[in-house]
Amino acid sequence: PVTTTQAPVTTTPIPAQNMKDFSEALRLSQLFYYAQRSGQLPADNPIPWRGDSALNDCVTGGWYDAGDHVKFGFPMAGALTVLLWGAERFKEGYHNASQTDTMYDTVRWGLDYLVDAWDPFNETLVIQVGDGDVDHQFWGRPEDMTMPRPCVTISPQRPGSDVAAE
Repeated sequence: PVTTTQAPVTTTPIPAQNMKDFSEALRLSQLFYYAQRSGQLPADNPIPWRGDSALNDCVTGGWYDAGDHVKFGFPMAGALTVLLWGAERFKEGYHNASQTDTMYDTVRWGLDYLVDAWDPFNETLVIQVGDGDVDHQFWGRPEDMTMPRPCVTISPQRPGSDVAAE
């Protein structure tokens, strides 16, 4: 028979200065979504250097994608799915960190955009706002954009079940 010997387990208290402040990490991670907001921003927007942008888009609101100024429905819906799953799965953590209302505000911004992207009368869904090729030539704030921002839509005549299902 094989005999193994385990070293005794000792625990050392973590000094207070090394403790992780997960409440603060969660609060700061939420700011990312506020910084990516498109549209008319509320007066209580916590990012002071951001202002209203893309007010003439075919669908206003939502979030910019990947540090540029295009709005893609698929990754936005995917991000919302993960945020909502996390909010449900770790509800107690959000509560303990006093971030529940912030999370609801964050997902409401994205969900409102997706609802507005659907036109039930014409059965079309806007899945993209902006042109990545043109957008990537502009290195500036979204508040200063002047380039055309076309919309890409799906419909029964132009299907896109993958993005619509997300």
